[in-house]
Amino acid sequence: MAIPALQMAYVGAYVLRQHLARRKRYPLVLMLEPLFRCNLACAGCGKIDYPDEILNQRLSVADCLAAVDECGAPVVSIAGGEPLLHRELPKVVEGIIARKKFVYLCTNALLMEKKIDQYKPSPFFVWSVHLDGDQEMHDRSVCQTGVYDRAVAAIKLAKSRGFRVNINCTLFNDAKADQVANFFDTVKAIGVDGITVSPGYAYERAPDQQHFLNRTKTKQLFRDIFKRGGGAKAWSFSQSSLFLDFLAGNQNYHCTPWGNPTRTVFGWQRPCYLLGEGYAKTFKELMDDTAWDNYGTGNYEKCADCMVHSGFEATAVTDAMRKPLKALAVSLRGIRTEGEMAPDIPLDKQRPAEFVFSRHVEHKVAEIRERESKAKRAPAAE
Repeated sequence: MAIPALQMAYVGAYVLRQHLARRKRYPLVLMLEPLFRCNLACAGCGKIDYPDEILNQRLSVADCLAAVDECGAPVVSIAGGEPLLHRELPKVVEGIIARKKFVYLCTNALLMEKKIDQYKPSPFFVWSVHLDGDQEMHDRSVCQTGVYDRAVAAIKLAKSRGFRVNINCTLFNDAKADQVANFFDTVKAIGVDGITVSPGYAYERAPDQQHFLNRTKTKQLFRDIFKRGGGAKAWSFSQSSLFLDFLAGNQNYHCTPWGNPTRTVFGWQRPCYLLGEGYAKTFKELMDDTAWDNYGTGNYEKCADCMVHSGFEATAVTDAMRKPLKALAVSLRGIRTEGEMAPDIPLDKQRPAEFVFSRHVEHKVAEIRERESKAKRAPAAE
């Protein structure tokens, strides 16, 4: 089972409490980005293009744990950048586990062998290793040869030490269904506990803008993948059956951006993990003051092709809670890979994209420089 029974029980009880309390918006997974710096330069990610002043920033242990407490989500996904570059990350992970939250530590695995002794196996801890396909696919995606082999070696090491290990796989428009299916077979054979899969999102600053999937291609790709090897049931996905059904074009979902709130060195990111169009100082401010209806497929041009799990998994979970028989039917029947797809959301009324990234970066750099200037002046004034 990709999602352990303990996690299913904790998360299920949490979601049920939110529904009984009639809360319209609540977080499911906290996306915690304690730094943006990375030791890779992937073509589909523009985060290392930040100025050095921002790449040198780190959320402190106190900042990270305060975000966990403030948000209250039952699952915390620690991303970046490359989180293992954060020297105090073991303390962050330890603090989150002590709160009985489930931690998914996302990593490209290049530092796993060096850092693995700083972590202990726990039912609340999962290594989430970035693997975008087999050796050819992944090394091309991360723009560096040899990374796939090092990641697989790290996965095997972690499994030998008793850790749970998932992979986080992002697919682009050059993905071939047979090759992806064979890759899923391979990671299953080496003992990976679960697969998180998603189509790539066209980050505004990503160097390569030519290889992101549109919605139609996404649905057909996943149908073609799920046709192989006995369907989606052949592999252990750490995602709901309804989300996988959505990827295959059988569900028509609007995103739930508040389901995966994001805390970065900028603050609480508006509106979601994928779009940084503003920042709130507190989680409450994020939830209460964000114009949620301005975003999502059909509402905003930047969201037109998005089908990423960080936006839609929470929608699928909510749907399963409200319609458990529907979710059970999909789980038992498997993902439909033939026939007419669900009608898509029309885009004729979406508002045009606003390009605000540079302005936020300029404000943050100015803030950092002013703080550093004050720190330098302080000793002279004493």
